[in-house]
Parts: sequence; structure tokens; C-alpha cells
Amino acid sequence: MANILVVDDELGIRDLLWEILNDEGHNVEVAENAAQARSARLRDRPDLVLLDIWMPDTDGVTLLKEWSATGALTMPVIMMSGHATIDTAVEATRIGALAFLEKPITMQKLLKAVEQGLARGAVRKPSALPTVPSAAPMLEVPVGGQSATEAAELGPSSQQSFMLDKPLRETRDEFEKAYFEYHLAKENGSMTRVAEKTGLERTHLYRKLKQLGVDLTRGKRNGV
Repeated sequence: MANILVVDDELGIRDLLWEILNDEGHNVEVAENAAQARSARLRDRPDLVLLDIWMPDTDGVTLLKEWSATGALTMPVIMMSGHATIDTAVEATRIGALAFLEKPITMQKLLKAVEQGLARGAVRKPSALPTVPSAAPMLEVPVGGQSATEAAELGPSSQQSFMLDKPLRETRDEFEKAYFEYHLAKENGSMTRVAEKTGLERTHLYRKLKQLGVDLTRGKRNGV
């Protein structure tokens, strides 16, 4: 049993996550904004935090950065969002986020992410990472249409790593390529569904994929 803090401005999501995690035997505290989250963190010392990115007062990434800067990021934090951008994902991971859950969140993915987060223990702040070149901070993302938690179970061969100490543009291009390859595989190569999922117009999406050197037949070959 663990103490878990759920931070989300949507009442329905807070109630749903509270019910699921409570049924699993965890002690669950909820907060609807950053101010309540700060108080709950000090009061309950959570073992894990589920943190929404988009909130009306202070967004989740800003709160994550605040915790990291003040030495308060002593617990694993899993970000939640239905509209996270690649830059936001890279930034949050650099700051110390353990993983992302894409809304709507399925119970299976939620429980797997929580289990892995609790097993990971305390999150190391970026400043505490080794400074030797071989130990530079890295961002790992799933490939081949797997979710992050599924990829973790399958091992390193199902994930792609990105060195976060490289120039932002170079890292962003690599991340974007992996991002679009993931959605192509997930949608079985359907440009229409990928355009809807990523929020890009089809012509713009096609140009972007060509620019990044994405193999447009990958999803269909994988048969996902």
C-alpha cells in the first residue's frame, strides 16, 4: 500500500483515479490545482504523484520544475495529458518526470505505470546525475506501436533512447521522428488517423514525415 497524490483540475478524472487506486489498496489524496498539490505534498509525503500538465493556475511542468529546484522532487512523478507536445515531454523528462500517461487513461496502463513508479522509488534530480559523458541524461520512448509501460516490459529493444545533452533542435528532430513512427505503427500506416491523432493537416503531416526521413510503410509492415 502506498500514498499516492493525484493532481488534476478535472473532477471526473480525480474521482476515477481515486476509485481505481483506492480499490487497489492505496491511500489516495487528490488536488485540483498546484496550490493544493503543494500542501498535500508537504502534509502527506506521497510515494508517487500523478500530475496533470494543463491546469488553470500553475501548469504541471512548472510545478514539477518548482519541486526540482527546491529539492522537493523526492518521489516519482508521472505526468498526465491529452495534449502534451514533444517539447513539453522532453522538458518534463529532463526535469525529472518518470513517465507520461496519455488521456483517456485505461486502468491497465494506469496500474502498470503506478507499479513501475513505486518500484522505481525516489526520482533523482537532473543535477544529481553523473557528469561523465557516458552517463548523460537520456529520454526513452516506445517504438513499434507499444505503450511506454508495454515497452518497458519488453526490454531495451522496444525503446529508443535520446541523449538530452545534445542541441535542442537535433534532439527534437530525433524525438519527432520516433513520435511519428510510433503513431504510424499504432494506426497501421493510416495518414488520415495519424493526422487526426497528431492534430496536423494531411499535407503538412506528409511534408513533415518526408523532412524527418520517416519510413511511411513501417506501420503497415509491422501489421500493428
